[in-house]
Amino acid sequence: MDHVPNTESEREPDDAAIEATSDDDAGAPSPRADAGPAARTADDAELDGGEPAAHPHRFTRRGLFGALAAGAAGLAVGGAGGAAVATGVASSAGGGTTTTYPFFGAHQAGIVTPAQDRLHFASFDVSPETTRDELVDLLTKWSYAASRMTQGLDVSASGAVGGSPFAPPDDTGEALGLPPSGLTITFGFGPSLFTDDSGTDRFGIAAQKPPLLEPLPRFSGDAIEAARSGGDLCVQACADDPQVAVHAIRNLTRLGFGRIVLRWSQLGFGRTSSTSTTQQTPRNLFGFKDGTANIKAEEAGVADEQVWVQAADGPAWMAGGSYLAARRIRMLIESWDRVSLGEQQNIFGRNKGEGAPLSGGTEFTEPNFTAPGAEGGDEPVIDMKAHVRLAHPDNNAGSRMLRRGYNYVEGNDDLGRLDAGLFFLAYVRDPDQFIAVQHALATDLLNEYIRHVGTGIWAIPPGAAEGGYVGQTLFGV
Repeated sequence: MDHVPNTESEREPDDAAIEATSDDDAGAPSPRADAGPAARTADDAELDGGEPAAHPHRFTRRGLFGALAAGAAGLAVGGAGGAAVATGVASSAGGGTTTTYPFFGAHQAGIVTPAQDRLHFASFDVSPETTRDELVDLLTKWSYAASRMTQGLDVSASGAVGGSPFAPPDDTGEALGLPPSGLTITFGFGPSLFTDDSGTDRFGIAAQKPPLLEPLPRFSGDAIEAARSGGDLCVQACADDPQVAVHAIRNLTRLGFGRIVLRWSQLGFGRTSSTSTTQQTPRNLFGFKDGTANIKAEEAGVADEQVWVQAADGPAWMAGGSYLAARRIRMLIESWDRVSLGEQQNIFGRNKGEGAPLSGGTEFTEPNFTAPGAEGGDEPVIDMKAHVRLAHPDNNAGSRMLRRGYNYVEGNDDLGRLDAGLFFLAYVRDPDQFIAVQHALATDLLNEYIRHVGTGIWAIPPGAAEGGYVGQTLFGV
């Protein structure tokens, strides 16, 4: 946490996450458009089949064949690292922008980074046959590929069109011509990466497992599906263009072929939280503003207190990292849509238009939980079981969490009901912050209209140093 950045791109998120500079040439082509032969350097000659150069994170084409097999690919999620210095020019190629966030830095990007509009999240299990060295090699290749893709480049200098016509390309190519779109890629390690169900130390890291990294407990009303929960590794890819996010996960999955298996994944749209004061508060699928009191990137002291693991917390390799709690929350849309406006507002404890607490004021006015009801009775105007009351830091020993939630819609179920809801992502310094709030919500009036169907927790290591890889503080290589 005492890391002193020596470049603009390494500054702490509180300084850089919201800083924006405009491209001098908004009409300049995407870097991906130049990822062909002309863009290659002598330093990248190894990608034609020669031996690796002095870059341990670069991969050879021969190595790719071994890892990927013949064109094998899957859908998963990506994560990114680094502080955030952004450009914000709209692209004529589509809905994305030329915004970029550096991968390398003291913290991984995609946490306090201003929340993008699209998400692709993936959870993986590491194959039983994978060795420690192979896992480290995968994390190295993932970090190298992520450092390129977050800058709008293909996964290698040969990319989608610069290699041999007789071999599968290094990059799948669907992002050619698209701008970076604020892509961030964030990586995490689940409890099962350290020891399996039998207690076996899989990769010689069991002694380094954080004591706080345990599967989340079962909460009141849970309807958890194992197929949508847990995982050895997680990757979170956020971008302002869905195709850019999908491209990131698809290519990271290719790189892991034979070493990892996709356990589950989740697409999200329409962020439901703002992580910067420059962003307006978005709405969830119930039509209410969500995450009004969320931690913002500009609150540096709050992030240190509530989000980032400190050196004194232990273990040492987690300093500068965080913990991610994920919940897939299905919303019972049809039932909610038959509830009166007044009752909807009573359930949330806020009005639906402005988002202000029912005790009065504007959206960002602190709720007055003792304010009497409109008729001056004994009952407070904000119901004792209203969501805003039960989730508020004042009622949870001051605990806050940084939320990066997204809406999701996945068609209809077999009864014709909309399969939709909220993919809730919370970054915390200590998982007990999330657990305590979740227990407090046991009597939430909102529970009648939601079901928690997926769950997971991961240790999010600190960011990677330039030329290094995410997880290097753990594996010590």
